[in-house]
Amino acid sequence: MKSVVDSRPYRPALTIACLYLFALLAPVVRADAPVAKVIDGPDGVRVSVKMIGPVLQTTDLQIICVLKHDPAGDKYVEAMQDFNNKLGSLLSSLRDRGEFIGEAGETLLFTPPANSIAPKQVLLIGVGDEPALTLDSLRLAGRIAAREAVRLNAAHVSFAPALRDQGSSRIGVGEGDGAVVEQFLLAYDTETRLQAQGIAPRAAIADLTIEAGPKFFDGAIEKVTAAVASAANQAKRRDSAPYRVAATAK
Repeated sequence: MKSVVDSRPYRPALTIACLYLFALLAPVVRADAPVAKVIDGPDGVRVSVKMIGPVLQTTDLQIICVLKHDPAGDKYVEAMQDFNNKLGSLLSSLRDRGEFIGEAGETLLFTPPANSIAPKQVLLIGVGDEPALTLDSLRLAGRIAAREAVRLNAAHVSFAPALRDQGSSRIGVGEGDGAVVEQFLLAYDTETRLQAQGIAPRAAIADLTIEAGPKFFDGAIEKVTAAVASAANQAKRRDSAPYRVAATAK
């Protein structure tokens, strides 16, 4: 039996072109892409912990916690300094002029100037005096964040407690993140129940991103994962009866 030899000429140019086309079609993972851990939460919300700062995060609504203004001088460290600088000192101007004090539960919403930071809108939530700061302060911020996100019809929400970046080490970063996430999800669960009963307008949150620096990333993942599980379990145990009791005929 004669061996068959392929006499067709080798075309290296064609091979190179195919390899180039494959490279274009294959998924590209950038070396500088932010690291993120995604967790499936209740009510269809995907919760992620992402190693990124608030100035770079592309999102419908960026939320940041702000300590009560200190007349002796507010601290701006790393991410908060970058945030304030990119906004042309907008945050420090509001605080220094006494127009946003940062009392617990106080909010301020603004649209970032063009070509300043990536988020479409920014919501500041006050958490009060630094010496009085507790996990309950952040739980309150989480509930406010969820309800404001629903009111603004924001599908993609990002949150940076940013307390370390204001000079406070009173609360562990992961613990604070967990407190925010748990209460955010529970408040949103209430909103979805109200919507299902026709008592609130339709609005859906697709994802919640917690922003964490490299030093706190792993700890944030641990606490946020536990918080998501806790919120899911609490939501399952809630009373499913309608909130509104039908009026009794006289």
